[in-house]
Amino acid sequence: MAIKGTGTKQDPILVTELDAEEVPPELKPENFFDLETYPFEHRALVDGARSVVDIIGKNGIEKYATEWLAEKVRSAEGSGNVEERTGVPGIGKFKVLVEKGAVCEPLFVHGSLNGDGHTLYVAKDAKVVGAVIYLDSGDIYVGEETVVEPTAGVKGPTIFGKRNEIRQGAYLRGNIIIGSHQKQGDNAIRGELKNVLMMDEANFPHPSYLGDSVCGFATHFGNQATAANLGIIQGVRERDKRVNLKVEINGKWYDLGGSKMGVVLGDRAQLACESLTDPGTLLGPMCISYGLAYVKAGYYPSGTMFKTRSERVVDTQEGVFDVEKL
Repeated sequence: MAIKGTGTKQDPILVTELDAEEVPPELKPENFFDLETYPFEHRALVDGARSVVDIIGKNGIEKYATEWLAEKVRSAEGSGNVEERTGVPGIGKFKVLVEKGAVCEPLFVHGSLNGDGHTLYVAKDAKVVGAVIYLDSGDIYVGEETVVEPTAGVKGPTIFGKRNEIRQGAYLRGNIIIGSHQKQGDNAIRGELKNVLMMDEANFPHPSYLGDSVCGFATHFGNQATAANLGIIQGVRERDKRVNLKVEINGKWYDLGGSKMGVVLGDRAQLACESLTDPGTLLGPMCISYGLAYVKAGYYPSGTMFKTRSERVVDTQEGVFDVEKL
């Protein structure tokens, strides 16, 4: 395939149109995730991606989760390993499958009002108690020993691995894959997530937002750490006038194929309390931020550290922003 773009900021190379061998090494999944050292059940999603951008795109998390869930439900039905639970409070069409030892007492299930609906599958020794479940857009799988606490809201398609703790107030908006954990209590999800892949031992335990992002093994967000997924200027533009995100790598500019993207965190990367990353931020393994750090969009190699020093002040410029010029 001919490479589209010359690599300048005005004419960046379009990553989503590159063949696998044309993608720069810095954007390849293996640059961020060591799946030999840290095996992952959903490795096929990562291995099948030409770049980390593909994982987040339309043929990434959503497509993989939808197909995986459909096969999981199909193989379980009629196997004798699950019972179909009836009488669950809700509206519309939906199905609930429960394995032995599971507790399934959701507050309410919102099924499909104009179709066949989807399935909530609760695995062995998992607990879904007092949560609101949305099955109008996709299936939901709750892995063994995972706990979904009261007032959590979960939309499909969503996959929870083993021994997750989905805390009160968590809001999972669909297209979500959360990995597994060695011990109950080591992981927690409490914030709002949308179109996110989190690998084993990764966690998002405090109230905040994470969208259109990929987080490797044992990655962590401190309290109120946030990865913005849409630039502030793009947010005030009409949708059809938004421009794609761009990053510079080794002197060449690359178009990431869309205006929305959060953060890619390599294995064991950590964002400290109240840190903020720009849309289109790519952090290699073991990158670490101090509290209150602001990380600008771009690619950062393994082991990069970010600090915001106390002597820095905000640069205030009056009268520069003019919405009419957008």
